[in-house]
Amino acid sequence: MRPFDEIYDIAADRQGGVAALEARLDDGLRGPAPDITNLPEDRWLATMTKCVFQAGFQWKVIQAKWNGFEAAFHGFDIGRNAMMNDEGFDALIRDTRIVRNGAKIQTVRDNAALLLELRAEGGAGKVLGGWPSEDYIGLLEMLKKRGSRLGGATGQIAMRFAGRDAFILSQDVTARLIAEGVIDKPATSKGALKNVQEAFNIWGQQSDRSLTEMSRILALSL
Repeated sequence: MRPFDEIYDIAADRQGGVAALEARLDDGLRGPAPDITNLPEDRWLATMTKCVFQAGFQWKVIQAKWNGFEAAFHGFDIGRNAMMNDEGFDALIRDTRIVRNGAKIQTVRDNAALLLELRAEGGAGKVLGGWPSEDYIGLLEMLKKRGSRLGGATGQIAMRFAGRDAFILSQDVTARLIAEGVIDKPATSKGALKNVQEAFNIWGQQSDRSLTEMSRILALSL
């Protein structure tokens, strides 16, 4: 596994120099938002929902309908959505303002219920936003177990889009991790994810960069 400064140099060379690479990084995704632990519950649920619905769809389709989603799901109020009854579910199945996918509509209720549960653990902001980056795979495992359709890439993307420090194991990031000998195939097992976390922890100590920055640099090195 190369030191991170060598991977950075590879990325800079492939992007046309250090200034060009830094410009690619400086696009609003340089790390967690300063107030991520204060992100309202409804915005966590909205972000989760958008990422769940985007999976398997063209993202522009979901984005074009997003105002309809906000209205149909009552601004993603977690109490109202967690208490969604059969009548409310049936109404959503017929609601042309949203993508009418029953299984994905169900995730809104389930993930609202998760966010309600997190209140007893300090709240969504503290748990999801404040989870240590050094154990980011622990957060992903929790989302997979306790959330609905928040495993794999969907959970990773949801956390990034919410604004917290996060790596995304995209095709390019995975290719770089394989090239560095961290993993030998896409990381899905607990052992492989542990190796990924350890690599990011080492690179973070070497570079003093966030998971978000390091992830993007790995992707841009391909």
